Amino acid sequence: MTAPALDVDVTGRIGDLTVEVTLRISAGSTVPTVIVGPNGAGKTSALMMILGALTPTRGRVALDDVCLFDATRGIDVPIEERRIGFLPQRYALFPHLDVLANVAYGIVGEPPAARARRASGALRALGVEGLARRRPQELSGGEAQRVGLARALAHGPRALLLDEPLAALDVAVRRDVRQFLVAHLRALAIPTVIVTHDRADAEAFDGELLVLEDGVIGQRGTLAEVAARPATAFARTFFASERGP
Repeated sequence: MTAPALDVDVTGRIGDLTVEVTLRISAGSTVPTVIVGPNGAGKTSALMMILGALTPTRGRVALDDVCLFDATRGIDVPIEERRIGFLPQRYALFPHLDVLANVAYGIVGEPPAARARRASGALRALGVEGLARRRPQELSGGEAQRVGLARALAHGPRALLLDEPLAALDVAVRRDVRQFLVAHLRALAIPTVIVTHDRADAEAFDGELLVLEDGVIGQRGTLAEVAARPATAFARTFFASERGP
C-alpha cells in the first residue's frame, strides 16, 4: 500500500469567526504539521473541518488522492469513512468502559472478536497492553494519553489529527510522554496535524509550523524560519516566551 498524502484547502464559519486553512503533507512524511495560535483562533475548528465534524463552506480535502470533501461537487464523506484518526485534548475515554473496550469502540464493520484483537494489538504497539482491563479513572495522565492514541490508531487510519495532545499532562510527565510521542509519530510516517499552544511541543515535533490568528494563517515555515522572523503578534509573543518543560 502506498504512503498517503493529505491536501487541505478549506474555509469554514464557526460563530463569528471565519477559519481558512491550507496545508499539504507529503506522502511518507515523518514529521507533523504543527498549528499554533492564541485561544479562539480557530485551531480546533481547523482539525474538525479536516476530520469531517464541521462542514466547510468552501474548499476541498483529499487524502491518498481520494476526495473526502468538495463543496463545489457536493462531496462530504462521513467521519467514520475518512480513515482519519483523532486524539482530542482530554482523550475522551468512556469512564464506564475498560481500556480494551475504549480502544475497540472506534473499530467498525468487524465482529467483536476481531475488534478485540485489533484493539489489543494497538495497545501492545504503544506498550500499554497491561492496562486492558483498567478503567480510565485508574490511569495516570501518561497512560490515558497512550490509550487515547491507541484508540485513534486501532482502525488503521491513513492520517492523524491531535488536539493539544500533551496539555492534560502534569509537568512531571510531559517531557517523557512528548519524547515517546515524537518517536512514535516518526515511526508511523502518516500525515499528522498537531494543534498546540506549547513552544516546547512545537520545537520537539519540528515540522512545518502554521501560525493561525483570527482564523487566518498569518505565517508558515519551519520553526527556525518563523522564530527568526516572526511576522504576527502571536508569533512574536510565542517565541519571546520562556521555553516550557
